[in-house]
Amino acid sequence: MRKLINSTYVTLDGVIENPMWTMPYFDDEASAFAGAQTDAADAVLMGRVTYDGMSVAWPAQDESDPTTGAAYFNNVRKYVASTTLTDPTWNNTRVLRGDLVAEVRKLKAQEGRDIIQYGFGSVTAQLVAAGLVDEVRFWIHPVLTGGASMTTPLADFTASFELIDTRVMKSGVVIASYRPQPVG
Repeated sequence: MRKLINSTYVTLDGVIENPMWTMPYFDDEASAFAGAQTDAADAVLMGRVTYDGMSVAWPAQDESDPTTGAAYFNNVRKYVASTTLTDPTWNNTRVLRGDLVAEVRKLKAQEGRDIIQYGFGSVTAQLVAAGLVDEVRFWIHPVLTGGASMTTPLADFTASFELIDTRVMKSGVVIASYRPQPVG
């Protein structure tokens, strides 16, 4: 069965939105780790908000420059959990309709490499609760931005995680990898 890996950039004050604040920390070391993640994944899963941001940003990047990641993101198979998106324009995108848990269970049962998911919101919360997320990687950045924290939309969500790895980068970014634990 394929693994579903969530990879989320977060500030010290819990902000995940509009991660332009990651740019000063995205050095060769971070680039290598991010590249290893995408090399291991042949599909990207996202919610509508993430899709809306990525589908504008990535097509504007130069695919001929291997350091941008644009060739990967613009061409990889993408799955969007949305009840409102009807006609995705970003290349190779399919909208998951109906029961999200059932749809992701089917994706994980297919042959292939990892499925990577960026951002941590209601889609991730549903999938963690259903036991479908295999690993969560929080890229904790040494910056405070003062925006709304990632926990704001997840008021009724609780989960426990087991620490499985940490990586401290020269830039001060800490990647903490966790395995979700069964609830109950």
